[in-house]
Amino acid sequence: MLSPFKIPGTAQHFLECQSEECKSNCEFYCNTCRLQLCRQCRDLHLKAKKNQNHNVVLYQERTRQLLEKCKIHPSKETDMLCDECQVSLCSKCATSQEHKGHSFTDIEKIHAEKLALWQKEIDKIHEYYIPTSQYLQNEIKDDAKNIKKIINSMRESLIEDADLLRSFVETIVTGKMKQIDQIESSLLKDVEIQEDTFTKYITYLDDIVKEFNWYITNRKALSEVMTIQPIPCITKPDTPAYIARKCKIEDVAQLLGEISFHEKRTESRKLKPMKMISQADKNKEECLKNNEQAEGKQIISLSPSIAKIRKFNIHGAYGALHLSMSKGDRFWVSDWDGNLVQIDLQGGHQLEKIKTSPRSEGYHTTTMDGDLIFTDINKKVIRRMTLNNRSTSFIKTGEWKPVSLYSSNSNGDILVGMVKDKEARITRYDKTGKEIQNIQWDSKAEELYSTPYYITENLNGDVCTSDFSKQEVVVVDREGQYRFSYKGSQESAFFPKGICTDILLHILVCDYYSDSVHLIDQNGQFLSLLITRRDGLKSPCSLCVDDENNLYVGKLTKGITVYKYLQ
Repeated sequence: MLSPFKIPGTAQHFLECQSEECKSNCEFYCNTCRLQLCRQCRDLHLKAKKNQNHNVVLYQERTRQLLEKCKIHPSKETDMLCDECQVSLCSKCATSQEHKGHSFTDIEKIHAEKLALWQKEIDKIHEYYIPTSQYLQNEIKDDAKNIKKIINSMRESLIEDADLLRSFVETIVTGKMKQIDQIESSLLKDVEIQEDTFTKYITYLDDIVKEFNWYITNRKALSEVMTIQPIPCITKPDTPAYIARKCKIEDVAQLLGEISFHEKRTESRKLKPMKMISQADKNKEECLKNNEQAEGKQIISLSPSIAKIRKFNIHGAYGALHLSMSKGDRFWVSDWDGNLVQIDLQGGHQLEKIKTSPRSEGYHTTTMDGDLIFTDINKKVIRRMTLNNRSTSFIKTGEWKPVSLYSSNSNGDILVGMVKDKEARITRYDKTGKEIQNIQWDSKAEELYSTPYYITENLNGDVCTSDFSKQEVVVVDREGQYRFSYKGSQESAFFPKGICTDILLHILVCDYYSDSVHLIDQNGQFLSLLITRRDGLKSPCSLCVDDENNLYVGKLTKGITVYKYLQ
């Protein structure tokens, strides 16, 4: 039985009673038989013996079921969704002329898928996000305590330095004041001696005058000629001076300790990895388990030598700049002239063809449902081509130009490589087109990407991006945390293009410069040059691995070559 959803709220317009020949306004709702009722019909409805146990409530408090009655065919339920019109229909509506040729999806299936997705996210919340957030919250509280402790210690150290500096100043001032006192005492002593000398000299002069007056008064004969002693010779004191030093506040500040603090913190808090097994991990484990248990078969491993299985040209395209594996032994291939062609895996025969703008990146992919999606870089949208060959606008990317695509085989997420001005990023959408993640910087706030032209996802959830301008393969984990960059195996230039992964978590990438295919492990360790010019490889652009672990290598102008490299 389907779980009902409780939907509160009030009606936004007048609803009519659904009882026969009654047009009164609806006030009540029978959850049991799902009828809109007026007050009078509600009483009649409950009086009927067969309806005595029915659950009749106010319309605003109704329980809405997942499947509702069709407004056109009241006896039917709207149990399917028209993919083109995005409206709910009953089985009779689906056969009408209005929906002729349209594709339909079971609403219960949509609900089940959404419920599973929501449950998966809810599990993540309980198992990872809440515990991790609580851990970080406690760490933040500890940081606050530590900050207060450090700040208080800084204050105490500053006060100690200031007190020490103050004591030094007081000691120096006391010494200099003592020196000034000594100078004053010495100078005043010299001046006092000079003053006493002149006091005595003035007395000597007064005595001569008195003696002269006495001789005159008494009419005494004057003695011999009088000789006056010269005025004493003295020196003028050398007065001291205080030369004030023009001290600035900066000079004083240098005598104290410095405060070191980097306001812009670039180190991110370390998060514990999410320990949750994805569907891709389960598929890989199951595949390896079955492989080990298969009687007479060995565990899948690298073959000691690579074998060329077949080679074919592509009808309808000039080359194979990008490959997207599809369902039913077929895949999509694009060339440099904007031809996007679906071909079979056996001989490269054209099955369908779409004309797009000329592109050289990995701009198309196929979903888990087998739909083709591709980017329209000029209109900045991602378009979906359904199985009935109808193209619809699926995702709008705003100011960002979508250049590359990859649809996850584990959960249906869509990874989009985007550029804007001099910025680049990988944006993750769920399979309904809702944006859920952006990957642009590493933990040091450095740009991860420049031209993310090709994208793939490894079975461990790593997102692997071939960046032509940076000349490296950039790998981040499922959460968008930077893991490593692979810059080629030699000192020569490395121009990566097409990229894919295999059942053993190997990463395979085309090197357009050296005409080779590099094989590296999931941690970025170079393993070998899987295919080189010696094998006749020239201008490799695209890669993909099919369900039989065969490697398809697309070239600029000369079709596709298939290799066997696993055993």
